[in-house]
Amino acid sequence: MSRADLDKQPYDVAGMFDAVARRYDVMNDVAALGQVRMWRAAMVDALDVTPGQRVLDLAAGTATSSVALKAAGAEVVAADFSLGMMTEGRRRGADVPFIGADAQHLPFADDSFDAAVISFGLRNVQDPRAGLAEMVRVVRPGGRVVVCEFSTPTSRLLRMVYERYLLRALPAVARRLASSAEAYDYLTESILDWPAQEELRAWFGDAGLQQRQYRNLTGGIVALHRGTVPGGGLGDGKETRGAF
Repeated sequence: MSRADLDKQPYDVAGMFDAVARRYDVMNDVAALGQVRMWRAAMVDALDVTPGQRVLDLAAGTATSSVALKAAGAEVVAADFSLGMMTEGRRRGADVPFIGADAQHLPFADDSFDAAVISFGLRNVQDPRAGLAEMVRVVRPGGRVVVCEFSTPTSRLLRMVYERYLLRALPAVARRLASSAEAYDYLTESILDWPAQEELRAWFGDAGLQQRQYRNLTGGIVALHRGTVPGGGLGDGKETRGAF
Protein backbone atom coordinates (compact mmCIF):
# COMPACT_ATOMS: atom_id res chain seq x y z
CA MET A 1 0.00 0.00 0.00
CA SER A 2 1.53 3.32 -1.08
CA ARG A 3 1.14 5.38 2.06
CA ALA A 4 3.05 6.06 5.24
CA ASP A 5 2.03 6.14 8.89
CA LEU A 6 2.33 9.20 11.10
CA ASP A 7 5.50 7.83 12.69
CA LYS A 8 6.92 8.89 9.29
CA GLN A 9 9.65 6.31 8.82
CA PRO A 10 11.85 7.81 6.07
CA TYR A 11 11.82 4.70 3.86
CA ASP A 12 8.01 4.51 3.96
CA VAL A 13 7.52 8.21 3.24
CA ALA A 14 10.04 8.16 0.38
CA GLY A 15 8.32 5.12 -1.12
CA MET A 16 4.94 6.78 -0.89
CA PHE A 17 6.19 9.84 -2.78
CA ASP A 18 7.92 7.62 -5.33
CA ALA A 19 4.54 6.02 -6.04
CA VAL A 20 2.71 9.32 -6.64
CA ALA A 21 5.52 11.26 -8.34
CA ARG A 22 4.13 11.26 -11.89
CA ARG A 23 0.81 12.91 -10.99
CA TYR A 24 1.74 14.61 -7.72
CA ASP A 25 1.87 18.20 -9.00
CA VAL A 26 -1.38 17.89 -10.97
CA MET A 27 -3.15 16.41 -7.98
CA ASN A 28 -1.78 19.17 -5.74
CA ASP A 29 -3.10 21.89 -8.04
CA VAL A 30 -6.55 20.31 -8.05
CA ALA A 31 -6.61 19.59 -4.32
CA ALA A 32 -5.48 23.13 -3.46
CA LEU A 33 -8.19 24.64 -5.69
CA GLY A 34 -5.65 26.51 -7.79
CA GLN A 35 -3.85 28.21 -4.88
CA VAL A 36 -0.46 26.49 -5.25
CA ARG A 37 1.06 29.05 -7.62
CA MET A 38 0.05 31.91 -5.34
CA TRP A 39 1.56 30.13 -2.31
CA ARG A 40 4.76 29.46 -4.25
CA ALA A 41 5.07 33.10 -5.32
CA ALA A 42 4.61 34.20 -1.69
CA MET A 43 7.35 31.77 -0.65
CA VAL A 44 9.77 33.25 -3.19
CA ASP A 45 8.95 36.75 -1.93
CA ALA A 46 9.50 35.66 1.69
CA LEU A 47 13.01 34.43 0.92
CA ASP A 48 13.82 37.80 -0.66
CA VAL A 49 16.83 36.38 -2.50
CA THR A 50 19.19 38.51 -4.52
CA PRO A 51 20.80 37.33 -7.77
CA GLY A 52 23.58 34.83 -7.19
CA GLN A 53 22.59 33.84 -3.68
CA ARG A 54 22.85 30.12 -2.98
CA VAL A 55 19.55 28.62 -1.79
CA LEU A 56 18.73 25.12 -0.53
CA ASP A 57 15.26 23.94 -1.56
CA LEU A 58 14.65 21.03 0.79
CA ALA A 59 11.98 18.42 0.06
CA ALA A 60 12.03 19.94 -3.41
CA GLY A 61 10.10 17.10 -5.04
CA THR A 62 9.91 17.67 -8.79
CA ALA A 63 11.61 21.07 -8.32
CA THR A 64 8.64 23.31 -9.10
CA SER A 65 9.68 25.62 -6.25
CA SER A 66 13.36 25.34 -7.21
CA VAL A 67 12.58 26.51 -10.74
CA ALA A 68 10.67 29.50 -9.35
CA LEU A 69 13.61 30.41 -7.11
CA LYS A 70 16.03 30.11 -10.01
CA ALA A 71 13.83 32.45 -12.05
CA ALA A 72 14.22 34.97 -9.19
CA GLY A 73 18.00 34.81 -9.66
CA ALA A 74 19.02 32.30 -7.00
CA GLU A 75 21.53 29.49 -7.43
CA VAL A 76 19.35 26.62 -6.22
CA VAL A 77 20.13 23.13 -5.00
CA ALA A 78 17.07 20.86 -5.01
CA ALA A 79 17.30 18.21 -2.29
CA ASP A 80 14.84 15.39 -1.67
CA PHE A 81 14.86 11.80 -0.42
CA SER A 82 12.37 10.51 -3.01
CA LEU A 83 14.18 9.21 -6.06
CA GLY A 84 10.86 9.04 -7.90
CA MET A 85 10.12 12.73 -7.37
CA MET A 86 13.61 13.80 -8.44
CA THR A 87 13.47 11.53 -11.49
CA GLU A 88 10.16 13.09 -12.49
CA GLY A 89 11.64 16.56 -12.08
CA ARG A 90 14.55 15.67 -14.34
CA ARG A 91 12.16 14.13 -16.87
CA ARG A 92 10.33 17.44 -17.05
CA GLY A 93 13.59 19.28 -17.67
CA ALA A 94 14.03 21.16 -14.39
CA ASP A 95 17.37 22.91 -14.88
CA VAL A 96 18.65 22.68 -11.30
CA PRO A 97 21.00 20.22 -9.57
CA PHE A 98 19.22 17.45 -7.65
CA ILE A 99 20.79 15.88 -4.56
CA GLY A 100 19.38 12.94 -2.62
CA ALA A 101 19.20 13.96 1.03
CA ASP A 102 17.50 13.10 4.32
CA ALA A 103 16.37 16.36 5.94
CA GLN A 104 17.55 15.10 9.33
CA HIS A 105 21.12 14.51 8.11
CA LEU A 106 21.89 16.98 5.32
CA PRO A 107 25.03 16.21 3.26
CA PHE A 108 26.21 19.83 3.31
CA ALA A 109 28.81 21.69 5.35
CA ASP A 110 27.93 24.35 7.90
CA ASP A 111 27.11 27.78 6.42
CA SER A 112 26.87 26.40 2.85
CA PHE A 113 23.83 28.46 1.80
CA ASP A 114 22.55 32.00 1.96
CA ALA A 115 19.02 30.73 2.61
CA ALA A 116 17.01 27.52 2.92
CA VAL A 117 13.36 26.76 2.31
CA ILE A 118 11.09 23.76 2.69
CA SER A 119 7.62 23.89 1.12
CA PHE A 120 4.96 21.43 2.29
CA GLY A 121 7.65 19.01 3.39
CA LEU A 122 8.59 19.66 7.01
CA ARG A 123 5.56 17.77 8.31
CA ASN A 124 6.77 14.69 6.39
CA VAL A 125 10.13 14.62 8.19
CA GLN A 126 10.24 11.99 10.91
CA ASP A 127 11.70 14.49 13.38
CA PRO A 128 10.74 17.92 12.00
CA ARG A 129 12.66 19.74 14.74
CA ALA A 130 15.82 17.94 13.65
CA GLY A 131 15.10 18.92 10.05
CA LEU A 132 14.68 22.56 11.08
CA ALA A 133 17.93 22.45 13.06
CA GLU A 134 19.74 21.07 10.00
CA MET A 135 18.41 23.91 7.87
CA VAL A 136 19.76 26.38 10.42
CA ARG A 137 23.14 24.61 10.45
CA VAL A 138 23.69 24.82 6.70
CA VAL A 139 22.64 28.49 6.37
CA ARG A 140 25.24 31.19 6.99
CA PRO A 141 24.88 33.69 9.85
CA GLY A 142 22.38 36.36 8.84
CA GLY A 143 20.74 34.07 6.28
CA ARG A 144 17.07 33.18 6.16
CA VAL A 145 15.14 29.99 6.81
CA VAL A 146 11.61 29.78 5.41
CA VAL A 147 8.97 27.10 5.94
CA CYS A 148 5.81 27.08 3.82
CA GLU A 149 3.40 24.57 5.29
CA PHE A 150 -0.25 23.76 5.78
CA SER A 151 -1.47 25.25 9.04
CA THR A 152 -4.56 26.11 11.08
CA PRO A 153 -7.25 28.40 9.60
CA THR A 154 -7.78 31.47 11.73
CA SER A 155 -11.58 31.46 11.41
CA ARG A 156 -13.58 28.83 13.26
CA LEU A 157 -16.00 28.53 10.36
CA LEU A 158 -13.16 28.13 7.86
CA ARG A 159 -11.58 25.46 10.09
CA MET A 160 -14.82 23.49 10.08
CA VAL A 161 -15.20 23.74 6.30
CA TYR A 162 -11.53 22.93 5.74
CA GLU A 163 -11.57 19.84 7.96
CA ARG A 164 -14.65 18.54 6.18
CA TYR A 165 -12.93 19.12 2.86
CA LEU A 166 -9.83 17.22 4.00
CA LEU A 167 -11.80 14.32 5.43
CA ARG A 168 -14.52 13.98 2.78
CA ALA A 169 -13.91 15.82 -0.48
CA LEU A 170 -10.15 15.35 -0.83
CA PRO A 171 -10.28 11.53 -0.53
CA ALA A 172 -12.98 11.47 -3.22
CA VAL A 173 -10.84 13.60 -5.54
CA ALA A 174 -7.81 11.42 -4.84
CA ARG A 175 -9.69 8.27 -5.74
CA ARG A 176 -10.48 9.79 -9.13
CA LEU A 177 -7.19 11.47 -9.99
CA ALA A 178 -4.32 10.17 -7.89
CA SER A 179 -2.21 7.12 -8.65
CA SER A 180 -2.39 6.20 -4.95
CA ALA A 181 -5.45 7.38 -3.03
CA GLU A 182 -3.96 5.85 0.15
CA ALA A 183 -1.11 8.35 0.00
CA TYR A 184 -3.59 11.19 0.27
CA ASP A 185 -5.15 9.57 3.33
CA TYR A 186 -1.73 9.95 4.97
CA LEU A 187 -1.35 13.53 3.71
CA THR A 188 -4.75 14.47 5.17
CA GLU A 189 -3.85 12.93 8.52
CA SER A 190 -0.45 14.67 8.56
CA ILE A 191 -2.07 18.06 7.89
CA LEU A 192 -4.61 17.63 10.69
CA ASP A 193 -1.85 16.46 13.07
CA TRP A 194 0.46 19.40 12.31
CA PRO A 195 0.98 22.13 14.96
CA ALA A 196 -0.64 25.54 14.62
CA GLN A 197 1.19 28.75 13.76
CA GLU A 198 2.38 29.81 17.21
CA GLU A 199 3.73 26.36 18.05
CA LEU A 200 5.77 26.20 14.84
CA ARG A 201 6.98 29.72 15.55
CA ALA A 202 8.19 28.45 18.94
CA TRP A 203 10.07 25.64 17.16
CA PHE A 204 11.90 28.34 15.20
CA GLY A 205 13.01 29.84 18.49
CA ASP A 206 14.11 26.45 19.84
CA ALA A 207 16.24 26.04 16.70
CA GLY A 208 17.96 29.34 17.49
CA LEU A 209 16.33 31.46 14.78
CA GLN A 210 15.76 35.15 15.36
CA GLN A 211 13.33 37.65 13.82
CA ARG A 212 10.71 34.88 13.82
CA GLN A 213 7.58 35.85 11.93
CA TYR A 214 4.78 34.14 10.07
CA ARG A 215 2.25 35.17 7.47
CA ASN A 216 -1.08 33.44 6.96
CA LEU A 217 -2.13 32.62 3.41
CA THR A 218 -5.67 31.70 2.34
CA GLY A 219 -7.04 32.36 5.80
CA GLY A 220 -4.36 30.31 7.56
CA ILE A 221 -4.82 27.14 5.51
CA VAL A 222 -1.16 27.73 4.71
CA ALA A 223 1.36 29.71 6.77
CA LEU A 224 4.75 31.09 5.74
CA HIS A 225 7.26 31.08 8.60
CA ARG A 226 10.53 33.00 8.35
CA GLY A 227 13.51 33.35 10.68
CA THR A 228 17.07 34.64 10.57
CA VAL A 229 20.15 32.63 11.53
CA PRO A 230 22.01 34.42 14.37
CA GLY A 231 25.12 36.38 13.46
CA GLY A 232 25.95 38.53 10.49
CA GLY A 233 24.89 41.66 12.34
CA LEU A 234 21.25 41.39 11.21
CA GLY A 235 18.76 41.52 14.06
CA ASP A 236 20.99 39.77 16.62
CA GLY A 237 19.20 39.45 19.91
CA LYS A 238 15.98 40.98 18.60
CA GLU A 239 12.61 39.39 18.97
CA THR A 240 10.13 40.09 16.19
CA ARG A 241 6.42 39.31 16.26
CA GLY A 242 3.63 39.77 13.79
CA ALA A 243 3.32 39.19 10.09
CA PHE A 244 5.83 40.11 7.42
